[in-house]
Amino acid sequence: MLIDIKVPVFPESVQEGAVATWHKQPGEAVERDELLVDIETDKVMLEVVAPQNGSLSEILQPAGAILVGGEILGRFDTEAEGAVLEESASTADVEIGQSTDVVASADIIASPAARKWAAEKSIDLAQVKGSGKDGRITKEDVVQFVPPPAAPVAVAPAAEVVSASTQSAGSTDIGFAGERIEKRVAMTRMRARIAERLLQVTQSTAMLTTFNEVDMHRIMDLRSQFRDQFQTVHNGTRLGFMGFFVKAVVQALKRFPLVNASIDGNEVVYHGYQDIGVAVSTDRGLVVPVLRDADQLSIAEIESGIAEYGSKARDGKLTIEDMTGGTFTITNGGVYGSLMSTPILNPPQTAILGMHSIKERPIAEDGQVVIRPMMNLALSYDHRLIDGREAVLFLVAVKDMIENPAKILLEI
Repeated sequence: MLIDIKVPVFPESVQEGAVATWHKQPGEAVERDELLVDIETDKVMLEVVAPQNGSLSEILQPAGAILVGGEILGRFDTEAEGAVLEESASTADVEIGQSTDVVASADIIASPAARKWAAEKSIDLAQVKGSGKDGRITKEDVVQFVPPPAAPVAVAPAAEVVSASTQSAGSTDIGFAGERIEKRVAMTRMRARIAERLLQVTQSTAMLTTFNEVDMHRIMDLRSQFRDQFQTVHNGTRLGFMGFFVKAVVQALKRFPLVNASIDGNEVVYHGYQDIGVAVSTDRGLVVPVLRDADQLSIAEIESGIAEYGSKARDGKLTIEDMTGGTFTITNGGVYGSLMSTPILNPPQTAILGMHSIKERPIAEDGQVVIRPMMNLALSYDHRLIDGREAVLFLVAVKDMIENPAKILLEI
């Protein structure tokens, strides 16, 4: 029986998507829940899987095709289960003398992005050590994989490399063997959308940034003292700095609700909740998953939620719902060594907090020069809604709570 393979229904915030990669070809045997095709939107990569055992009968939308939710991608034959069984049987036959170290691809736990990269680079996933949960192989594991020295690596002549790359979809290479080569690659939909939104922010908001610095020594002492106990009590959840900053931001937003508001035409929308977006960098661009009702979460729940989002982002598993909404955003450039930067607003939000790297610096304290671990903080805000006074007082409130973590717990 032939059934239609359809594009998932997009939420209102996503208008269209594009076919990124077909992982199966017509006539190829497919097992239930096996990945058929990736659909790229401006926010996430959606995976369309096989509804049951069978085979892909027909592809109606080739790679690059622009689609809306509900469109037919192709057709699937549910009565071609024999192909699956034959394929399974053939892979079970092992020739005499074949190495027992060969691992069936079905036994390897790897993300779709990792499998795709490995296929493109002709890397045997059986040789790659996974760093994810339960040994799951991520794309980063494959990208960083170095073949064993004993394994010969076939190197194509430079002229062939140029020729092959010029045939890839969406790219054009210019040059000759031994010369400098330029490569043109079409922007992904996500990168194009990021560029569009950033340009929109600079043109449609009156963005200003106020800066301050925060002494991190009390938070760092607290973290060092209870880190191991925290991890034991909370089932392996690691104690970081972000949990404290999210709690401090939530308290500050309650004191200054305008910083938590947004502009809708000529109206100001005040949000009676604090949904905090946490910026996460991926190989496809910056994404901002949202911690819902952050005021009701404990530090352990915040840290656990951020860790889960980070893992899903690396594996390309974030959903559109994970990144929809948010009333305020925190971004941490410090993990990459940034000492000072101006974060850009995440519309329709009207403020964003930027954290930076911690550096020991001499400061004056009670008339004495002491060395303290200091972090620069930056609050970018839309001056159309938030005045400088309110922005500065908000940032000072965050600084005060981080420097005195007891105030976070006591909510004072």
